[in-house]
Amino acid sequence: MKLPYQDMNTPVGKIRLIGSPEGTGSSEETLVSLEFSDCWERVRSSFEARFPDARLVRSDSMRAVVDLMNAYFEGDAHALDRIAADPSGTPFQASVWRALREIPAGTTTSYKELGRRIGSPRATRAVGTANGSNPIAIVIPCHRVIRSDGLLGGYGGGLHRKEWLLGHEGAELGPW
Repeated sequence: MKLPYQDMNTPVGKIRLIGSPEGTGSSEETLVSLEFSDCWERVRSSFEARFPDARLVRSDSMRAVVDLMNAYFEGDAHALDRIAADPSGTPFQASVWRALREIPAGTTTSYKELGRRIGSPRATRAVGTANGSNPIAIVIPCHRVIRSDGLLGGYGGGLHRKEWLLGHEGAELGPW
């Protein structure tokens, strides 16, 4: 199966955008993966488990996604809302990832609050695990989730990126 991809440079480093498989009827402009290039080795095994027969093919077919990502990095924080994403995953992960997309740009929530929103108020750790396995960083904005005590918590792409993304979106950041 061929998966179109495109690399792009951003203020938070080079990212790789991977679209839906070619020839499946899905739009190639639907993201199935977005990862920071310097973190690719960390996520490679989960990507290969999702797409065991995948062959990445450099493609310009994702121009609309690239344009929306550029709009986001140029200041349109709502451009992410217009990018189609298909992360697959378990039903629980899907519920977490849907809830992440409902967090408005410029705001944050806690892992505990996110659990409450999806009807699992005691699943804080499971929410954190689902958040950490999000295959479409930035677009499914896991960076908007922080600890209940106001600290940033973790971020697969590095805390420096999480802090930059939140600042870029205008989120109130406490002194860490």
